[in-house]
Amino acid sequence: MTAPALSIRDVCKTYRGADHVEVRALSQCSIEVAPDEFLAVVGPSGCGKTTLLNIVAGFDDLTQGEVLLDGAVVASPGAPAKPGPERMVVFQHGGLFPWMTALENVCYGPVTQRQMRRQDAERLAIDLMARVGLHDVRDLYPADMSSGMRRRVEIVRAIIAQPRILLMDEPFRALDALTKVVVQNFLVQLHDAAPHTTFFITHDLTEAIFLADKVAVMTTRPGHVKRLLTVPLARPRDNTMFETAEFLQLKREVTELVHAEAVAAFEMGEREAAR
Repeated sequence: MTAPALSIRDVCKTYRGADHVEVRALSQCSIEVAPDEFLAVVGPSGCGKTTLLNIVAGFDDLTQGEVLLDGAVVASPGAPAKPGPERMVVFQHGGLFPWMTALENVCYGPVTQRQMRRQDAERLAIDLMARVGLHDVRDLYPADMSSGMRRRVEIVRAIIAQPRILLMDEPFRALDALTKVVVQNFLVQLHDAAPHTTFFITHDLTEAIFLADKVAVMTTRPGHVKRLLTVPLARPRDNTMFETAEFLQLKREVTELVHAEAVAAFEMGEREAAR
């Protein structure tokens, strides 16, 4: 049996909210992600998805439990949160340097961290950018690129140094519907060609099923995994899968699970407001 690349073990997170009220964001949350596996995490708003990603990324600490990456502990109680180049994050709102070209943005990390010589980084960057339809934009600045192009540049920038895990927090949420489909297709093609261990947060259930090998459905707060579903769709994938009986059945199942938790979250909010 293959050892997991990412192991989240009984993670709990408690913090002080408004009026110093203690809030339990996560409780006994456990997930394992195999090497090169694409995991999508879904659940109602406020269930702790982003909190969990921030703990894995090293941006936030945890209260109990532990997180291991390739067998090494990267988060535990009392240990200060510490990001690292082995955990690359693609954020919802992006983060390209506006004064750098697309190629310079992609090469900046591995060159600055002395993981690659500039010429090697540029050669690999040009190859990766070509794979996602960016061969004509390497000399453009972010302001001169479309939102879809910027998203693809950010993804290439995240994977060029071959991190042990790619963390993505709703990276396509701000895109219009057509651009979103285009970028999703580029991401799935990139993953099919060169798989990376990926932890992907989304509210879009169609997106989750299309991209992922497994979908983790989280409960309402305090969040933990309610169900872990395997996506049996063969790779490589394309949009023709959206109308297959297998895809639609899995989407119905995920939708029912998330809807039940959304209702629970709404009812919990009503009870808290009435206090």
